[in-house]
Amino acid sequence: MTTTETVASPQDGDSFGSPRLVAAGTSHHAPRPAEQLTAQPLQSAKIRVADRVDQTQARQSKSPGWGSRYATRLLWLDVLAVMWGAAGVHMVRFDLMTSELARHSTNPRYIALTALLVVAWIVALTWGDSRDIRTIGHGADEYKRVINSTLALFGAVAICSYLFRLNLPRSYLLIMMPAGLLAMLAGRLLARRWLHAARARGHYLADVLVVGSVRTVRDLIVDLKRAPFAGFRVVGACVETHSSAIDPDGVSRIDGVPILGGFDDVAAVARRCGAHTVAVTATDSFDRSAVRRLSWELEKTDAALVLAPALTNIAGPRIHTQPVAGLPLIHVDRPTYEGATRILKKSFDLVGASVLLLLFSPVFFAIALAVKFTSPGSIFFLQDRVGLNGETFRMIKFRSMVRDAESKLAALRAQSQDAGNTVLFKQKNDARVTKVGKFIRRFSIDELPQLVNVLKGDMSLVGPRPPLRAEVDKYEDDAKLRLLVKPGMTGLWQVSGRSDLSWEDTVRLDVYYVENWSIASDLMILWRTAKAVVSSAGAY
Repeated sequence: MTTTETVASPQDGDSFGSPRLVAAGTSHHAPRPAEQLTAQPLQSAKIRVADRVDQTQARQSKSPGWGSRYATRLLWLDVLAVMWGAAGVHMVRFDLMTSELARHSTNPRYIALTALLVVAWIVALTWGDSRDIRTIGHGADEYKRVINSTLALFGAVAICSYLFRLNLPRSYLLIMMPAGLLAMLAGRLLARRWLHAARARGHYLADVLVVGSVRTVRDLIVDLKRAPFAGFRVVGACVETHSSAIDPDGVSRIDGVPILGGFDDVAAVARRCGAHTVAVTATDSFDRSAVRRLSWELEKTDAALVLAPALTNIAGPRIHTQPVAGLPLIHVDRPTYEGATRILKKSFDLVGASVLLLLFSPVFFAIALAVKFTSPGSIFFLQDRVGLNGETFRMIKFRSMVRDAESKLAALRAQSQDAGNTVLFKQKNDARVTKVGKFIRRFSIDELPQLVNVLKGDMSLVGPRPPLRAEVDKYEDDAKLRLLVKPGMTGLWQVSGRSDLSWEDTVRLDVYYVENWSIASDLMILWRTAKAVVSSAGAY
C-alpha cells in the first residue's frame, strides 16, 4: 500500500535535520537556463542501469522487512527496560512512603498491579509511535516520543490514584518510572549505534528514487548525503529532460546518480529498481495533479511517496501542516529571541556555567600552573571578539601560543593554509603553539575560561562560534544572522567537524542553530560536544 506523507530531508547528524517539504507542485525557484538539458535517446541506457540494481538487496531492505525486524528488537529492549524498573519496585522499599498494598513485595495483588502497569507502559509506547520506522535511528523524535509516552502514562496513573483514592504505591513514580525510562533510553541509544554501524556497511537503508528538475534533484541528493545515518540511499532520478553529460556506460547522471527515466516513467522505474521511497522535489513541471496520479500509480507497489520542497534549514517543531481545500499548507513559526525564550536560555547558561566552573576548578588550577611554568607570558589570553548584535567583548582563554603569536600571524597567512577555510585561518602544525598548548587545544581545555564570559553575559554555553571583527567584516547577509544570538563555547560547528568544515558549512550550521534554538537542542549539542572533545577531531 502506498502512503503519501510529509517528511523532513534530514541532514547534519543526529539531532538537527532540515525539512524540505511543501505542497507538491509549488516551486520557489525557476529553472535556470544553464540547467535546461537536451533530451537524448537514453532508454536503453536506463534499462541497463535498472537491470544492474540488486533486486535481492532491495527486497531485504524494504521497510516491511528490516523496519519491522528492527522495531521488534526495540520492542524487546523496551520490555526488558520496563521489567527492570518493575523489579526495582519490589526490591527497594520506602517504609515511610509505602502503601498497605506494597508492604510485602510478594503480595499477589501488588505483583498483578505491577504487571498491569508493565503492559500499560508497553501499550503507551506503541500508541505513542515510539517505534515508528520514520523516526527511529535518526534525530531526537524517537527519544521525545519515549519520554512523552512515559510521562503521559504515569501522569494518568497519578491522577487516577488521587481522584479515585486508590492509594497506589509511590514507588511506581519514584523508582519504576525513572529506572525504566533511563534503561529504555540507554537501550535505544545502543540500538541506534548498532543501526548506524549497519547503515555504514550499506544495510538497513531505504532506496530512494528522486523526481524533479536537475537542480532540485541535485539539491536533495546533496542534502541526503549530509545525513548518511538517516537511512536514505538515492538509487536513481527521474527528470523532465536528460543531461548531456554521459559517463562511459552511456548513462546520464546527476552527482553520480543515474537518470532512469522521465516524469512519465516514475512508477515503472520505481517498480523496476525496487525503490522504497519516491521523493518528489519542488518543480513547476510536476504539479499537484501529477503527484495525485503518481500516488495512484504507486498504489500497487510498496513504495512510499514523499514530498521534498525547497524549504531548508527549518527544524521540525517550527513546521505545522494545515489542510485547506485539499491543499496541505505548511506554517513555519518565526524564530523568537525575546521574552520567556531569552530568559530561559539565560537561566540555563547561568546555572550550567556555575556548575561546570565548580566541577572543573581543579583542572583550572592545574592548567594555569602548567601554562605559567612552561613558557613565558601570561596565563590567560584575552582577545576582542564580536558578540550579540555586533558588540565587542573580551574573550578569555588559556594561553596556548607563544607570547608574540599575534605579531607572527601576518607571516603565517602568507604561507599555505592546511586547515580552516577561506575566512577562518587555521594550521594543523602551527609553530606558535606551545607544548602545553597542543595538549589543551586538542581537548579544547583552553576554552574553559570562557565559562567566566558566560557568567558575565557575553557568551552562552551553546551558540555560534565567536568571530573576530576582521571575520565579521567579510560576512554576507546570511552570515550576519549569527550575530542575532550570543556566541557560544560550543555549537553545531564544533560537533560537526570544527576546523575541518568549509566556511559555507560553518555558516549553514550556525544559521540553522540561530533559527531553531531550543533547550533540547542545547542539551544534545552539549552531549555531542563531550564526544567530539574526547575524539579531538578537527581540533588544531
